[in-house]
Amino acid sequence: MFLEKTANRAVRSGWIEVICGSMFSGKTEELIRRLNRAKIAKQKVEIFKPAVDKRYDDKNIVSHDENPVSSTPVETAAQILLYDINVDVVAIDEAQFFNLELVSVVNELANRGFRVIVAGLDMDFRGEPFGPIPGLMAIAEYVTKVHAICMKCGNLAQYSHRFIKDDSLVVLGEKESYEPLCRSCFIERQNS
Repeated sequence: MFLEKTANRAVRSGWIEVICGSMFSGKTEELIRRLNRAKIAKQKVEIFKPAVDKRYDDKNIVSHDENPVSSTPVETAAQILLYDINVDVVAIDEAQFFNLELVSVVNELANRGFRVIVAGLDMDFRGEPFGPIPGLMAIAEYVTKVHAICMKCGNLAQYSHRFIKDDSLVVLGEKESYEPLCRSCFIERQNS
């Protein structure tokens, strides 16, 4: 944890890191990698996830390569602030499933001196900015955009194309419902 000297006392300096991209781009894997490095550095970590996301596990966050890590499911972003957090690093996975309140919660955590790492989809299935991620990217000190591989042409993919018929904004699913596509292939599929 970075420390700043203020009036002859040490104060923890917090910050925000955002990991974003399409489905199957490795967001959760990168989050887990950063948490493992923090643990190697003897830092304590706490991980939160939206309770609605039960695709792989009710409690754990799980990457697509089935690498599980224990987490605390919460119904709302505000619930995170109710926990007695005695750690150095706070991580939040699948952040797109929270409402815009997450931006102020994450900002509050960073202001309290925590390193906050947030991972989530930056665009929805229509290719539009998704939930709190754009706001988090705006206030973050560090933003990492990761890419998948386009399932149609093999180029870098930044879109999560939903190929099942459902116009709901949130449809939990994996390879049976979504595929990563590059811009050209996404536009082509949207127009077909």
